[in-house]
Amino acid sequence: MRYFQKIAVAICVLGFMNTVQAGNPQRAGQAGAPELLINPWARSSGWGGVNIAGVTGVQSSFVNIAGIANTEGTEVSFTNTQWLVGAGIGINAAGFNQSVGENGVLAANFVSFDYGSWERTTIENPDGGIGSISPSTAIIGLGYAQKFTESIRGGVNLKIYTTSIVDMTVTSASVDAGVQYVTGSRDQMKFGITLRNIGPSAVYEGEGQSITLVVPQGGYAQEFNERSQSFELPATLSIGGSYDFEFSQQRLTVAAAFQSNSFEKDIYTAGVEYSFKEIAMLRAGYTFFDSRDYAENTSVFSGFNAGISFDVPLSKDNDNTFQLDYSFRSTSFFSGVHSIGVSILL
Repeated sequence: MRYFQKIAVAICVLGFMNTVQAGNPQRAGQAGAPELLINPWARSSGWGGVNIAGVTGVQSSFVNIAGIANTEGTEVSFTNTQWLVGAGIGINAAGFNQSVGENGVLAANFVSFDYGSWERTTIENPDGGIGSISPSTAIIGLGYAQKFTESIRGGVNLKIYTTSIVDMTVTSASVDAGVQYVTGSRDQMKFGITLRNIGPSAVYEGEGQSITLVVPQGGYAQEFNERSQSFELPATLSIGGSYDFEFSQQRLTVAAAFQSNSFEKDIYTAGVEYSFKEIAMLRAGYTFFDSRDYAENTSVFSGFNAGISFDVPLSKDNDNTFQLDYSFRSTSFFSGVHSIGVSILL
């Protein structure tokens, strides 16, 4: 128990240190790796990722890594997201959870971004004809979580972020940490806190930083290397709670969360999830952006999220389950974000 308390204190202290200047949208352009803020999983994004306190399964790798500790056996998940429909951006996410020992769970997850391709042009070749540009981004995560007691779960997640475009690349590492606490006669009250994207600054590297120029008064060309400005990762601190209302074979979960962003507006989210026999689930959420100090709209998202899930038992004792998830996130431009995912629990 003392060991857990040290972990919890460390997470809170780190969260405070990294969010002293949080919620400043004027710093939005100073951060890089925005893909680290995108939820690629259909089930949790259906109510805005609000379930920080009660999230379970592979989707916990984004929402709160402590949630993977609820995995019993093996879970495999895959989700495809059409990001900002009309922009031609696709996201694929795959995850794997495996219980180890009595209380531990290991997790591995992979997220890839496809931005499409277009004709490459340069100053010397403004009409193209020299190939195409096809940027790519990938996030690889390895996590571990454990049940310290029946009420307390904690976990950490190490992530490698890499992105490339033509002859420029950047690779960085970051860490997530999270805690969940469950209480009540039926474990109906849940609280959670998670600190995400904590890591050193990163910088672009590659041949794209070199340029050949004519030396004044020299009459000859020479190659010069430009210096790339380093950027910080978009660190966040999220705190949430939820409560389950149970009615016979039905459940209604009410959840709320606060997310403090180092380089953007702070975010408040509220959501509900209705479940019938834990087979069919409907959820909806709404996100409020803190615009008290900066009223300008800095996000394409309008705030509304909705989703639906079906959990189909594959065995009589419900040990094996097939899950189908869908979510929609509304936007003020483009045609929203659609995600569809499948999971198998063994």
